[in-house]
Amino acid sequence: MKHAASSRRRIAIAAWLTGLLLCGVVIARSSFTADLSAFLPKSPTREQQVLLDQLSDGVVSRLMLIGLEGGDPAARAGVSRGMAARLRRDPAFAAVNNGEPVHAEKDRAFLFDNRYLLSAAVRPERFSAEGMRAAIQDSIDLLASPAGMMVRQLLPRDPTGEMVQLFTQLNAGGRPTLSEGAWASRDGQRALLLVQTVASGSDTDGQERALASVRAAFEAAVAASQPRASAVRMEATGPGVFSVISRATIEQEVKRLSVLGTVVIAVLLLLVYRSFTALALGMLPVVSGAFVGVAAVSLGFGIVHGLTLGFGTTLIGEAVDYSIYLFVQSRQADQGSQEAWVRDFWPTIRLGVLTSIAGFASLLLSDFPGLAQLGLYSIAGLLAAAAVTRFVLPHLLPAGFRVRDVSALGLRLQAAARMAPALRLPVLLLALASCALVYHQRASLWNPELAALSPVPARDQAVDAMLRADMGAPDVRSMVVATAASREAALQAAEAVGVQLDRLVAEGRLAAYESPARYLPSEATQRARLASLPEIAGDSDLREAIAGLPVRAEVLRPFVADLAAARAGGLIDRSDLDGTSFALAVDSLLFQRDSRWLALMPLTAAAGSDAIDARAVSAAIAASSTPDTLYVDLKVESDRLYAGYMKQAVLLSLAGVAVILLLLWWSLRSLRAVGRVVLPLAATVAVVLGMLVLGGHKLNILHLIGMLLVVAVGSNYALFFSAPGGGQDAHGGIAASLPPATLTSLAFANFTTVVGFGMLALSEVPVLNAIGSTVGPGAVLALVFAAAFSGRRPRGGG
Repeated sequence: MKHAASSRRRIAIAAWLTGLLLCGVVIARSSFTADLSAFLPKSPTREQQVLLDQLSDGVVSRLMLIGLEGGDPAARAGVSRGMAARLRRDPAFAAVNNGEPVHAEKDRAFLFDNRYLLSAAVRPERFSAEGMRAAIQDSIDLLASPAGMMVRQLLPRDPTGEMVQLFTQLNAGGRPTLSEGAWASRDGQRALLLVQTVASGSDTDGQERALASVRAAFEAAVAASQPRASAVRMEATGPGVFSVISRATIEQEVKRLSVLGTVVIAVLLLLVYRSFTALALGMLPVVSGAFVGVAAVSLGFGIVHGLTLGFGTTLIGEAVDYSIYLFVQSRQADQGSQEAWVRDFWPTIRLGVLTSIAGFASLLLSDFPGLAQLGLYSIAGLLAAAAVTRFVLPHLLPAGFRVRDVSALGLRLQAAARMAPALRLPVLLLALASCALVYHQRASLWNPELAALSPVPARDQAVDAMLRADMGAPDVRSMVVATAASREAALQAAEAVGVQLDRLVAEGRLAAYESPARYLPSEATQRARLASLPEIAGDSDLREAIAGLPVRAEVLRPFVADLAAARAGGLIDRSDLDGTSFALAVDSLLFQRDSRWLALMPLTAAAGSDAIDARAVSAAIAASSTPDTLYVDLKVESDRLYAGYMKQAVLLSLAGVAVILLLLWWSLRSLRAVGRVVLPLAATVAVVLGMLVLGGHKLNILHLIGMLLVVAVGSNYALFFSAPGGGQDAHGGIAASLPPATLTSLAFANFTTVVGFGMLALSEVPVLNAIGSTVGPGAVLALVFAAAFSGRRPRGGG
């Protein structure tokens, strides 16, 4: 027997240590993220796929906006130029723009050399004799305008004014103003830079390195301009910046709260155990559960979200319960025999673990990776913690191990438990009142926005909105998306939609829109424009076009030569844009996803309006007769996504509750016994919801997860009160009393749970705060309500 027991001990400890080692290897190789892409569906709709692309790898995710405040305009502009010069040499950035004419020469050369291919004004009627006469007259009229010097220089080669058309065409979306040679905000109080990172938005490590480079460039530029620039401050924003800040915030919060929670729980357990050995052994299930949970998520999903790590803090409060039950309850079982504890108490604990797993198992079926991650982490962590407590921890206990006798406290708790059933009616009335309150507030109960899950502070979001407004950028939340089998087809679709959007701009229903076809027209459009150019054989043909105009045919001979060169030349493609500022625009708005090409056309709302007229844009798309083209409002899609997310989470949670009920009925074989377990849990959930509503909380998905945790924690208490001593009586009924040691273990376990989850309520991260503010009070109420609904008044001691 001794040999068999020794063999089981070695096998259990070896398996446990091997498992921890393997989990450590997996965690060391894991990737961690904090962006909201983990909360997007695995099988998105077409509109949601656009949102997913933009969050993970689109133009939105790669742009970083930088604002420089403080000091005088010259100091800010100097720092802006110094930063830009440094960042342009950094391979981490695809483009750096601050208004300096670094690409001006190449841009002008590209536009001028290809003006007949790029100008939307090039049509056959424009280059008829009458059309050219009108266009040349317009150019002559411009000689008296502020642009007269430029027009005068271009007139011999561009009398029809195609360059003027292009400047108007490409500046339709607006640009920041210039101050001291660099971009500035409208009020002149900030210098502005716009950079595009090589790293995608989903590459948080790459975004972090890019942000570090920006900060280093700022510090170097300020140092080079001292003391003039000493008062200049930098603000950086954008999805990549938010991703970095979110991850850092969550990591800091998780570390801070984990350390704080561990210290508080450790102090409490030391006061109870009076033994560092017992404390160290009691934390083993916690550490094991956290290791297994993170490793399971990494293996299952390939990446671990920061919010999942936040659950590591909650596991401290719950997983330590199992060792408390073992250490405290085993004192009353056959002079401290762990075998007797397994026989008498483990069945009840095991049923509590199973009910918790049943609740969280439903989350694994979610289409949303973030929700499924939380479910997998909870299940794996609880299983590991319970298994270590049951199969490993007893083998690690020293011979004669016993914690301090706490029966005196147990007797006082037993006296309080005798009074608990008197609370039944008040609890029921409170639960009913809470249900009425929640029902009354049902229309405004939930926060409908996906942004509710964001850990980005409101101040940073306000800075982002301010800098975007200063930059005069298109409203990237609203766009037309054309999808096609080839780049050429996508450009043709963008051009067809653009014709209809031009009408909306002319009517004042849109301020502007962007399109990749402005910088890279389709080949079909380029050929049509070339075909519009006339063959002017000599001065006689040209004199017909300029009859009556104050310009001589000899002056326009360079124009005739350029027309001939354009007709004989080839078409432009993407490679011709290299080295110009237009390459960034095309790459941002035209890209390939799998085998399909997408052309994005961001829209800017009309002046004085905060929203795009979705019906007008949809009608314009329909009028363009372009298949696979749709209007996408990223804000609307994210909210619709979150609504579906919430609906599915609620349905899955209800399914989990149904499984829990079936599990309890199968185990207890008594509807009355099931009712005594479920009723206090239902009352707890109702009262916690009522408390949150009274506190002015807008509920989000993490509050729902918190409710599942309340059920998971509370089920252990309810099961102990319905089966004192760790098991049921022979008839499946409810025993008369809970022994003092059992009551003491439940009280200590409850306190550690409240501390573990209560720490989250102190978090500045809204989603972690939601879990803490839900489970903290819920754990206390679950214990009190479980006592209130116990079978009958306890009598006698244990």
